Amino acid sequence: MISRFQELSQEFSILFKQKHFPAYPETLYGAASYMLEEGGKRIRPVLCLMGNELFGPIQADSWKIAIAIELFHNFTLIHDDIMDKAPLRRGRATVHARFDESTALLAGDVMLLQAYEYMNETDSKHVQHLIRLLNKTGREVCEGQQLDMDFEKIHSITLDAYMHMIELKTAVFLAGSLRMGAVVAGASESDQQNIYDFGKNLGLAFQVQDDWLDTFGDPSTFGKQRGGDITANKKTFLLVKCLESASPEQKQDLIELLIYAGPDKIDRMTAIYRAAGVDRVAQEAKNYYMGKAYAHLENIQVPERNKTALKELAASLLERKI
Repeated sequence: MISRFQELSQEFSILFKQKHFPAYPETLYGAASYMLEEGGKRIRPVLCLMGNELFGPIQADSWKIAIAIELFHNFTLIHDDIMDKAPLRRGRATVHARFDESTALLAGDVMLLQAYEYMNETDSKHVQHLIRLLNKTGREVCEGQQLDMDFEKIHSITLDAYMHMIELKTAVFLAGSLRMGAVVAGASESDQQNIYDFGKNLGLAFQVQDDWLDTFGDPSTFGKQRGGDITANKKTFLLVKCLESASPEQKQDLIELLIYAGPDKIDRMTAIYRAAGVDRVAQEAKNYYMGKAYAHLENIQVPERNKTALKELAASLLERKI
């Protein structure tokens, strides 16, 4: 049976196909439109709609804000791809690879500006609150991205620092999207905070699970090649926790493997993770953040049946059905 998330995703995708930019100059707006043709899971804009629907019928303003959120998200992706020098996104050439870096930067910029145009078109009496919330979310996403880049240059970081980074880079955008929908619906400040905290903890659980799956997941169901993070020496929950809590011998082996490029690197690091027990710790952390997420959802003052769609979404995200 189709889920509520899937229903809203289909409705939003149809709406989002509308023309967002003028025709001229085609080199600029063609690049921006090219990025939007990629599609995507539309998780953030649909969360905005679900955040509204938790408290009552979806209002017209929530659809406009959902469009703004998706444009804002794609703006960040264009710039992320430039910073990462990524040649591909979802199997297609990235905007800077397809056009050029300067055009890609400008395409991202006009996407950001158009997002604010949609925000300003709302009739909501809360529009200033919503814009401040989008600004806060965007600033924190930038902070998270910078910390992620900074951590690439640091040999060892604390687990608390890593979790703070992924909270900013990933979780706050999910949380902010939910809260924007709740604001439009007229939710109380307490309920707005609870839906925000639900989204934030869901995002943390999702990222911890993502880190675990990269090493221990089944590629046929996870959809990614096993050990990609290990090959790239990427900071993950597993690596950071292992460097923080493993035995001196395990740490030394791990440090040596970080500069090793042999074909058995993935298997050897996986063995250390298992021996140090960080695979189990990661699963415990995921369950901890999910427990916090569900607790905040339960605290929201709406009928229990209103929460069903968000509970199903949370389960689907962690089971990788979305």
